[in-house]
Amino acid sequence: MKNIEEIVEFAIELVATETGFSLNFIQKVILRESLLEDKKTYAQIAEENNYSESYIKFSVAPKLWQLLSQAIGEKVNKTNLPALLEQHLVNQNNPLPTETTTAMSGVGLTPEHYVLESPEGQVPLASGLYIERSTIEQTCYQEILQPRAFIRIFAPRKMGKTSLIARILDYGSSQNYHTVRLSLHCAGTEVFASSDRFLRWFCTNVTQQLGLASRLNDYWDEDMGALMNSTIYFQGYILKETCNPIILALDGIDQLFQYPGLAGDFFVLLRSWYEETKDTSVWQKLRVVMAHAVEVYIPLPTHRSPFNVGLAIELPTFNQEQVQDLAQRHQLPLTKPELEQLMKLTGGFPYLIRLALYQSSRLNIPIKTLLQDATIDRGIYHKHLQYQLYIFQQYPKLADAFKQVLTAPLQLEMEVAFKLKSLGLVHITDNQSVVSCDLYREYFRELYAY
Repeated sequence: MKNIEEIVEFAIELVATETGFSLNFIQKVILRESLLEDKKTYAQIAEENNYSESYIKFSVAPKLWQLLSQAIGEKVNKTNLPALLEQHLVNQNNPLPTETTTAMSGVGLTPEHYVLESPEGQVPLASGLYIERSTIEQTCYQEILQPRAFIRIFAPRKMGKTSLIARILDYGSSQNYHTVRLSLHCAGTEVFASSDRFLRWFCTNVTQQLGLASRLNDYWDEDMGALMNSTIYFQGYILKETCNPIILALDGIDQLFQYPGLAGDFFVLLRSWYEETKDTSVWQKLRVVMAHAVEVYIPLPTHRSPFNVGLAIELPTFNQEQVQDLAQRHQLPLTKPELEQLMKLTGGFPYLIRLALYQSSRLNIPIKTLLQDATIDRGIYHKHLQYQLYIFQQYPKLADAFKQVLTAPLQLEMEVAFKLKSLGLVHITDNQSVVSCDLYREYFRELYAY
Protein backbone atom coordinates (compact mmCIF):
# COMPACT_ATOMS: atom_id res chain seq x y z
CA MET A 1 0.00 0.00 0.00
CA LYS A 2 1.18 3.50 -0.81
CA ASN A 3 2.10 6.08 1.84
CA ILE A 4 -0.86 6.61 4.17
CA GLU A 5 -0.52 10.40 4.26
CA GLU A 6 -0.44 10.57 0.47
CA ILE A 7 -3.68 8.60 0.26
CA VAL A 8 -5.32 10.69 2.98
CA GLU A 9 -4.47 13.92 1.16
CA PHE A 10 -5.69 12.43 -2.11
CA ALA A 11 -9.01 11.43 -0.50
CA ILE A 12 -9.51 14.89 1.01
CA GLU A 13 -8.86 16.58 -2.34
CA LEU A 14 -11.05 14.06 -4.17
CA VAL A 15 -14.02 14.75 -1.87
CA ALA A 16 -13.58 18.50 -2.24
CA THR A 17 -13.29 18.24 -6.02
CA GLU A 18 -16.18 15.85 -6.62
CA THR A 19 -18.65 16.99 -3.95
CA GLY A 20 -17.67 20.56 -3.10
CA PHE A 21 -17.42 19.68 0.61
CA SER A 22 -14.40 19.83 2.90
CA LEU A 23 -13.89 17.12 5.49
CA ASN A 24 -13.83 18.36 9.07
CA PHE A 25 -11.31 17.36 11.71
CA ILE A 26 -13.05 14.28 13.09
CA GLN A 27 -13.91 13.01 9.59
CA LYS A 28 -10.22 13.22 8.69
CA VAL A 29 -9.35 11.26 11.83
CA ILE A 30 -11.79 8.47 10.90
CA LEU A 31 -10.48 8.50 7.33
CA ARG A 32 -6.87 8.09 8.41
CA GLU A 33 -7.62 5.40 11.01
CA SER A 34 -9.64 3.44 8.43
CA LEU A 35 -6.58 3.22 6.17
CA LEU A 36 -4.33 1.67 8.83
CA GLU A 37 -3.88 -2.09 9.05
CA ASP A 38 -4.52 -1.99 12.79
CA LYS A 39 -7.83 -0.12 12.58
CA LYS A 40 -9.26 1.52 15.67
CA THR A 41 -12.90 1.03 16.56
CA TYR A 42 -15.38 3.88 16.58
CA ALA A 43 -15.39 3.62 20.38
CA GLN A 44 -11.61 4.14 20.52
CA ILE A 45 -11.74 7.07 18.09
CA ALA A 46 -14.55 8.66 20.10
CA GLU A 47 -12.75 8.28 23.42
CA GLU A 48 -9.44 9.66 22.11
CA ASN A 49 -11.12 12.72 20.56
CA ASN A 50 -13.73 13.50 23.26
CA TYR A 51 -16.80 12.48 21.27
CA SER A 52 -19.53 10.01 22.13
CA GLU A 53 -19.35 6.66 20.37
CA SER A 54 -22.91 6.95 19.06
CA TYR A 55 -22.19 10.36 17.53
CA ILE A 56 -19.19 8.94 15.65
CA LYS A 57 -20.98 5.74 14.67
CA PHE A 58 -24.37 7.12 13.65
CA SER A 59 -23.63 10.68 12.51
CA VAL A 60 -20.02 11.43 11.54
CA ALA A 61 -18.99 8.11 9.95
CA PRO A 62 -22.11 7.63 7.76
CA LYS A 63 -21.71 11.13 6.34
CA LEU A 64 -18.04 10.45 5.64
CA TRP A 65 -18.81 7.19 3.78
CA GLN A 66 -21.55 8.97 1.83
CA LEU A 67 -19.16 11.72 0.70
CA LEU A 68 -16.46 9.23 -0.23
CA SER A 69 -18.95 7.07 -2.13
CA GLN A 70 -20.09 10.12 -4.08
CA ALA A 71 -16.49 11.13 -4.80
CA ILE A 72 -15.31 7.67 -5.88
CA GLY A 73 -18.48 6.59 -7.67
CA GLU A 74 -18.75 3.32 -5.74
CA LYS A 75 -20.21 2.38 -2.38
CA VAL A 76 -17.49 2.87 0.22
CA ASN A 77 -17.20 1.35 3.67
CA LYS A 78 -14.47 0.90 6.27
CA THR A 79 -13.36 -2.40 4.71
CA ASN A 80 -13.03 -1.56 1.01
CA LEU A 81 -11.82 2.04 1.45
CA PRO A 82 -8.04 1.37 1.26
CA ALA A 83 -8.24 -0.63 -1.99
CA LEU A 84 -10.62 1.80 -3.69
CA LEU A 85 -8.56 4.87 -2.83
CA GLU A 86 -5.28 3.27 -3.86
CA GLN A 87 -6.75 2.24 -7.21
CA HIS A 88 -8.12 5.73 -7.85
CA LEU A 89 -4.76 7.24 -6.96
CA VAL A 90 -3.04 4.93 -9.47
CA ASN A 91 -5.58 5.90 -12.14
CA GLN A 92 -5.00 9.57 -11.47
CA ASN A 93 -1.24 9.24 -11.76
CA ASN A 94 -1.67 7.37 -15.06
CA PRO A 95 -4.72 8.98 -16.68
CA LEU A 96 -6.07 8.03 -20.07
CA PRO A 97 -5.97 10.95 -22.50
CA THR A 98 -9.36 12.61 -23.04
CA GLU A 99 -10.63 15.50 -25.08
CA THR A 100 -11.08 17.51 -21.87
CA THR A 101 -7.53 17.06 -20.58
CA THR A 102 -6.10 17.73 -24.04
CA ALA A 103 -8.08 20.95 -24.36
CA MET A 104 -7.00 22.10 -20.90
CA SER A 105 -3.30 21.46 -21.36
CA GLY A 106 -1.16 24.54 -21.72
CA VAL A 107 -3.80 27.03 -20.56
CA GLY A 108 -3.19 26.87 -16.82
CA LEU A 109 -6.54 25.25 -15.94
CA THR A 110 -7.13 22.29 -13.65
CA PRO A 111 -10.07 19.90 -13.50
CA GLU A 112 -10.76 20.90 -9.90
CA HIS A 113 -13.99 22.71 -9.10
CA TYR A 114 -15.57 24.09 -5.98
CA VAL A 115 -19.30 24.24 -5.29
CA LEU A 116 -20.15 27.53 -3.60
CA GLU A 117 -22.97 27.95 -1.11
CA SER A 118 -25.03 31.09 -0.69
CA PRO A 119 -24.43 32.74 2.69
CA GLU A 120 -28.18 33.19 3.15
CA GLY A 121 -29.97 31.10 5.74
CA GLN A 122 -28.78 28.09 7.71
CA VAL A 123 -25.43 26.50 6.87
CA PRO A 124 -26.35 22.94 5.74
CA LEU A 125 -25.35 20.10 8.05
CA ALA A 126 -23.07 18.52 5.44
CA SER A 127 -21.48 21.84 4.48
CA GLY A 128 -17.73 22.24 4.53
CA LEU A 129 -18.20 25.97 5.16
CA TYR A 130 -19.45 25.67 8.73
CA ILE A 131 -16.91 27.14 11.12
CA GLU A 132 -16.93 25.76 14.65
CA ARG A 133 -16.33 28.35 17.36
CA SER A 134 -13.86 27.15 19.93
CA THR A 135 -15.62 24.67 22.22
CA ILE A 136 -19.19 25.95 21.84
CA GLU A 137 -20.49 23.07 19.72
CA GLN A 138 -18.93 20.38 21.91
CA THR A 139 -20.18 22.11 25.05
CA CYS A 140 -23.72 22.09 23.67
CA TYR A 141 -23.45 18.43 22.64
CA GLN A 142 -22.39 17.41 26.12
CA GLU A 143 -24.99 19.61 27.81
CA ILE A 144 -27.92 18.25 25.81
CA LEU A 145 -27.16 14.77 27.20
CA GLN A 146 -27.93 15.97 30.73
CA PRO A 147 -31.40 15.24 32.17
CA ARG A 148 -32.07 18.92 33.01
CA ALA A 149 -30.55 20.43 29.87
CA PHE A 150 -31.73 23.97 29.10
CA ILE A 151 -29.57 25.81 26.55
CA ARG A 152 -30.08 29.51 25.78
CA ILE A 153 -28.38 30.77 22.59
CA PHE A 154 -28.13 34.51 22.15
CA ALA A 155 -26.64 36.53 19.27
CA PRO A 156 -27.62 39.24 16.77
CA ARG A 157 -29.30 38.33 13.49
CA LYS A 158 -27.33 36.23 10.99
CA MET A 159 -24.74 35.09 13.52
CA GLY A 160 -25.37 31.34 13.19
CA LYS A 161 -27.98 30.58 15.86
CA THR A 162 -30.14 28.47 13.56
CA SER A 163 -27.11 26.62 12.19
CA LEU A 164 -25.99 25.75 15.71
CA ILE A 165 -29.49 24.57 16.65
CA ALA A 166 -29.51 22.29 13.59
CA ARG A 167 -26.25 20.69 14.76
CA ILE A 168 -27.49 20.21 18.31
CA LEU A 169 -30.60 18.48 16.97
CA ASP A 170 -28.49 16.38 14.60
CA TYR A 171 -26.32 15.31 17.51
CA GLY A 172 -29.42 14.53 19.54
CA SER A 173 -30.75 12.37 16.70
CA SER A 174 -27.47 10.45 16.74
CA GLN A 175 -28.23 9.64 20.40
CA ASN A 176 -31.68 8.36 19.36
CA TYR A 177 -33.35 11.38 20.96
CA HIS A 178 -36.61 12.71 19.57
CA THR A 179 -36.22 16.20 18.13
CA VAL A 180 -38.72 19.01 17.68
CA ARG A 181 -37.84 22.31 16.03
CA LEU A 182 -40.21 25.29 16.17
CA SER A 183 -39.40 28.61 14.55
CA LEU A 184 -41.67 31.33 15.86
CA HIS A 185 -40.81 33.37 12.76
CA CYS A 186 -43.06 30.93 10.87
CA ALA A 187 -46.10 31.43 13.07
CA GLY A 188 -48.89 33.58 11.65
CA THR A 189 -49.92 36.70 13.56
CA GLU A 190 -53.22 35.06 14.55
CA VAL A 191 -51.25 32.53 16.61
CA PHE A 192 -50.20 35.32 18.97
CA ALA A 193 -53.78 36.49 19.62
CA SER A 194 -53.83 34.97 23.12
CA SER A 195 -51.94 32.60 25.39
CA ASP A 196 -54.58 29.94 24.80
CA ARG A 197 -54.31 30.23 21.01
CA PHE A 198 -50.51 30.23 21.07
CA LEU A 199 -50.17 27.26 23.44
CA ARG A 200 -52.63 25.16 21.45
CA TRP A 201 -50.54 25.91 18.34
CA PHE A 202 -47.40 25.06 20.29
CA CYS A 203 -48.69 21.73 21.64
CA THR A 204 -50.14 20.74 18.27
CA ASN A 205 -46.82 21.34 16.49
CA VAL A 206 -44.87 19.32 19.05
CA THR A 207 -47.37 16.46 18.78
CA GLN A 208 -47.18 16.32 15.00
CA GLN A 209 -43.39 16.48 14.84
CA LEU A 210 -43.17 13.58 17.27
CA GLY A 211 -45.48 11.56 15.05
CA LEU A 212 -48.14 11.22 17.76
CA ALA A 213 -51.88 11.40 17.32
CA SER A 214 -53.34 14.67 18.54
CA ARG A 215 -55.23 14.35 21.82
CA LEU A 216 -55.29 18.02 22.64
CA ASN A 217 -59.06 18.23 23.09
CA ASP A 218 -58.94 15.35 25.57
CA TYR A 219 -56.62 17.31 27.85
CA TRP A 220 -57.75 20.91 27.26
CA ASP A 221 -60.10 22.22 29.93
CA GLU A 222 -61.10 25.89 29.69
CA ASP A 223 -61.50 26.08 33.46
CA MET A 224 -57.88 25.02 34.01
CA GLY A 225 -56.23 27.76 31.95
CA ALA A 226 -53.79 27.45 29.03
CA LEU A 227 -50.61 27.10 31.11
CA MET A 228 -51.94 24.25 33.24
CA ASN A 229 -53.51 22.58 30.20
CA SER A 230 -50.16 22.62 28.40
CA THR A 231 -48.36 21.18 31.41
CA ILE A 232 -50.89 18.39 31.88
CA TYR A 233 -50.79 17.60 28.14
CA PHE A 234 -46.99 17.31 28.12
CA GLN A 235 -46.75 15.35 31.36
CA GLY A 236 -49.79 13.13 30.89
CA TYR A 237 -49.44 12.42 27.19
CA ILE A 238 -46.37 13.58 25.23
CA LEU A 239 -43.67 12.66 27.75
CA LYS A 240 -45.36 9.37 28.68
CA GLU A 241 -45.78 8.32 25.04
CA THR A 242 -42.07 8.77 24.20
CA CYS A 243 -39.41 6.43 25.50
CA ASN A 244 -36.33 8.51 24.72
CA PRO A 245 -35.51 12.13 25.62
CA ILE A 246 -37.06 14.95 23.59
CA ILE A 247 -35.07 17.97 22.45
CA LEU A 248 -37.40 20.92 22.04
CA ALA A 249 -35.68 23.66 20.02
CA LEU A 250 -37.33 27.09 19.93
CA ASP A 251 -35.89 29.50 17.39
CA GLY A 252 -36.82 33.17 17.08
CA ILE A 253 -38.47 33.63 20.46
CA ASP A 254 -37.90 37.36 19.89
CA GLN A 255 -41.29 37.28 18.16
CA LEU A 256 -42.93 36.98 21.57
CA PHE A 257 -41.44 40.24 22.83
CA GLN A 258 -44.04 42.10 20.77
CA TYR A 259 -46.73 40.50 22.95
CA PRO A 260 -45.61 41.09 26.56
CA GLY A 261 -48.57 39.33 28.19
CA LEU A 262 -48.22 36.21 26.06
CA ALA A 263 -44.44 36.26 26.40
CA GLY A 264 -44.67 36.48 30.17
CA ASP A 265 -47.02 33.48 30.30
CA PHE A 266 -44.89 31.34 28.00
CA PHE A 267 -41.59 32.13 29.69
CA VAL A 268 -43.07 31.40 33.10
CA LEU A 269 -44.32 28.09 31.69
CA LEU A 270 -40.85 27.14 30.44
CA ARG A 271 -39.35 27.98 33.82
CA SER A 272 -41.97 25.88 35.60
CA TRP A 273 -41.13 22.92 33.36
CA TYR A 274 -37.45 23.36 34.14
CA GLU A 275 -38.28 23.25 37.85
CA GLU A 276 -40.33 20.07 37.30
CA THR A 277 -37.16 18.31 36.11
CA LYS A 278 -35.79 18.47 39.66
CA ASP A 279 -38.35 16.14 41.16
CA THR A 280 -40.44 14.51 38.44
CA SER A 281 -38.59 11.86 36.45
CA VAL A 282 -40.83 12.04 33.39
CA TRP A 283 -39.93 15.73 32.91
CA GLN A 284 -36.22 14.87 32.83
CA LYS A 285 -36.77 13.54 29.32
CA LEU A 286 -37.44 17.11 28.10
CA ARG A 287 -34.37 19.04 26.94
CA VAL A 288 -34.89 22.65 25.81
CA VAL A 289 -32.84 24.77 23.41
CA MET A 290 -33.98 28.30 22.65
CA ALA A 291 -32.44 31.09 20.59
CA HIS A 292 -33.09 34.80 20.40
CA ALA A 293 -31.49 37.90 18.91
CA VAL A 294 -32.91 40.55 21.23
CA GLU A 295 -31.85 40.65 24.85
CA VAL A 296 -34.75 40.15 27.21
CA TYR A 297 -36.29 43.39 28.41
CA ILE A 298 -39.64 41.98 29.57
CA PRO A 299 -39.61 42.19 33.39
CA LEU A 300 -40.01 38.78 35.02
CA PRO A 301 -39.44 37.82 38.67
CA THR A 302 -36.09 36.08 39.05
CA HIS A 303 -37.67 32.85 40.25
CA ARG A 304 -40.09 32.77 37.28
CA SER A 305 -37.69 33.60 34.45
CA PRO A 306 -36.15 30.98 32.13
CA PHE A 307 -33.34 33.40 31.26
CA ASN A 308 -31.29 32.83 34.39
CA VAL A 309 -31.16 29.01 34.38
CA GLY A 310 -29.35 26.40 32.31
CA LEU A 311 -26.44 27.00 29.95
CA ALA A 312 -26.13 30.46 28.37
CA ILE A 313 -24.32 30.63 25.02
CA GLU A 314 -23.57 34.01 23.42
CA LEU A 315 -22.17 33.45 19.93
CA PRO A 316 -19.05 35.51 19.27
CA THR A 317 -18.00 37.06 15.99
CA PHE A 318 -15.30 35.32 13.95
CA ASN A 319 -11.66 35.96 14.81
CA GLN A 320 -8.89 36.36 12.22
CA GLU A 321 -7.91 32.69 12.30
CA GLN A 322 -11.48 31.59 11.64
CA VAL A 323 -11.86 34.08 8.78
CA GLN A 324 -8.60 32.92 7.21
CA ASP A 325 -9.78 29.30 7.53
CA LEU A 326 -13.10 30.12 5.86
CA ALA A 327 -11.33 32.03 3.09
CA GLN A 328 -9.13 29.02 2.34
CA ARG A 329 -12.24 26.83 2.15
CA HIS A 330 -13.44 29.25 -0.52
CA GLN A 331 -10.02 28.82 -2.19
CA LEU A 332 -9.25 32.45 -1.36
CA PRO A 333 -6.12 32.66 0.79
CA LEU A 334 -6.03 36.25 2.06
CA THR A 335 -2.96 38.40 2.48
CA LYS A 336 -2.48 39.96 5.90
CA PRO A 337 -3.59 43.45 4.70
CA GLU A 338 -6.69 41.94 3.03
CA LEU A 339 -7.58 40.00 6.19
CA GLU A 340 -7.17 43.09 8.36
CA GLN A 341 -9.24 45.18 5.96
CA LEU A 342 -12.02 42.59 5.91
CA MET A 343 -12.06 42.30 9.70
CA LYS A 344 -12.12 46.07 10.20
CA LEU A 345 -14.96 46.57 7.76
CA THR A 346 -17.16 43.70 8.99
CA GLY A 347 -16.20 43.41 12.64
CA GLY A 348 -15.99 39.63 12.09
CA PHE A 349 -19.76 39.21 11.69
CA PRO A 350 -20.20 35.76 10.08
CA TYR A 351 -22.79 36.76 7.48
CA LEU A 352 -20.80 39.80 6.32
CA ILE A 353 -17.64 37.69 6.08
CA ARG A 354 -19.34 34.87 4.18
CA LEU A 355 -21.01 37.26 1.75
CA ALA A 356 -17.68 38.89 0.88
CA LEU A 357 -15.94 35.54 0.35
CA TYR A 358 -18.86 34.13 -1.62
CA GLN A 359 -18.99 37.10 -4.00
CA SER A 360 -15.21 37.21 -4.38
CA SER A 361 -15.11 33.54 -5.34
CA ARG A 362 -18.26 33.64 -7.48
CA LEU A 363 -17.29 36.76 -9.43
CA ASN A 364 -13.56 36.01 -9.42
CA ILE A 365 -12.86 39.49 -8.05
CA PRO A 366 -10.17 40.07 -5.41
CA ILE A 367 -11.44 40.84 -1.92
CA LYS A 368 -9.54 44.13 -1.92
CA THR A 369 -11.38 45.28 -5.02
CA LEU A 370 -14.80 44.24 -3.70
CA LEU A 371 -14.32 46.04 -0.41
CA GLN A 372 -13.48 49.34 -2.12
CA ASP A 373 -17.16 49.69 -3.11
CA ALA A 374 -18.61 47.89 -0.09
CA THR A 375 -20.51 50.85 1.36
CA ILE A 376 -22.08 52.21 -1.83
CA ASP A 377 -25.37 51.25 -3.46
CA ARG A 378 -23.76 49.05 -6.10
CA GLY A 379 -21.52 47.26 -3.59
CA ILE A 380 -21.84 43.68 -2.40
CA TYR A 381 -23.63 44.72 0.81
CA HIS A 382 -26.24 46.95 -0.81
CA LYS A 383 -29.21 44.62 -0.14
CA HIS A 384 -28.17 44.06 3.45
CA LEU A 385 -27.69 47.78 4.05
CA GLN A 386 -31.02 48.57 2.41
CA TYR A 387 -32.69 46.13 4.80
CA GLN A 388 -31.15 47.93 7.78
CA LEU A 389 -32.31 51.24 6.32
CA TYR A 390 -35.81 49.80 5.86
CA ILE A 391 -35.89 48.88 9.56
CA PHE A 392 -34.96 52.46 10.43
CA GLN A 393 -37.75 53.76 8.21
CA GLN A 394 -40.23 51.52 10.01
CA TYR A 395 -38.90 52.44 13.45
CA PRO A 396 -37.71 56.08 13.45
CA LYS A 397 -36.86 55.85 17.14
CA LEU A 398 -34.12 53.33 16.32
CA ALA A 399 -32.81 55.55 13.52
CA ASP A 400 -32.63 58.59 15.80
CA ALA A 401 -30.76 56.61 18.45
CA PHE A 402 -28.29 55.20 15.95
CA LYS A 403 -27.60 58.68 14.54
CA GLN A 404 -26.52 59.71 18.01
CA VAL A 405 -24.27 56.68 18.41
CA LEU A 406 -22.59 57.56 15.09
CA THR A 407 -21.13 60.66 16.68
CA ALA A 408 -19.94 59.06 19.93
CA PRO A 409 -20.60 56.09 22.26
CA LEU A 410 -23.78 56.69 24.20
CA GLN A 411 -25.97 55.16 26.88
CA LEU A 412 -29.33 54.52 25.22
CA GLU A 413 -32.73 53.49 26.53
CA MET A 414 -32.43 49.77 27.29
CA GLU A 415 -35.04 48.50 24.83
CA VAL A 416 -33.65 50.66 22.00
CA ALA A 417 -30.07 49.56 22.68
CA PHE A 418 -31.06 45.89 22.70
CA LYS A 419 -32.91 46.19 19.39
CA LEU A 420 -29.93 47.90 17.73
CA LYS A 421 -27.70 45.15 19.07
CA SER A 422 -30.04 42.47 17.71
CA LEU A 423 -29.58 44.03 14.25
CA GLY A 424 -25.81 43.80 14.67
CA LEU A 425 -25.48 47.59 14.47
CA VAL A 426 -23.98 48.21 17.90
CA HIS A 427 -21.97 46.57 20.63
CA ILE A 428 -22.86 47.36 24.22
CA THR A 429 -20.02 47.75 26.72
CA ASP A 430 -20.54 49.15 30.22
CA ASN A 431 -24.02 50.28 29.11
CA GLN A 432 -22.46 52.31 26.29
CA SER A 433 -23.61 51.60 22.72
CA VAL A 434 -20.92 51.87 20.05
CA VAL A 435 -21.12 51.25 16.28
CA SER A 436 -20.17 47.61 15.69
CA CYS A 437 -18.09 47.90 12.51
CA ASP A 438 -16.85 50.25 9.79
CA LEU A 439 -19.43 49.04 7.25
CA TYR A 440 -22.31 50.56 9.20
CA ARG A 441 -20.31 53.54 10.37
CA GLU A 442 -19.25 54.57 6.86
CA TYR A 443 -22.58 53.83 5.15
CA PHE A 444 -24.81 55.67 7.60
CA ARG A 445 -22.43 58.57 8.11
CA GLU A 446 -22.47 59.20 4.38
CA LEU A 447 -26.23 58.67 4.25
CA TYR A 448 -26.86 61.15 7.03
CA ALA A 449 -24.05 63.45 5.78
CA TYR A 450 -22.09 63.33 9.04
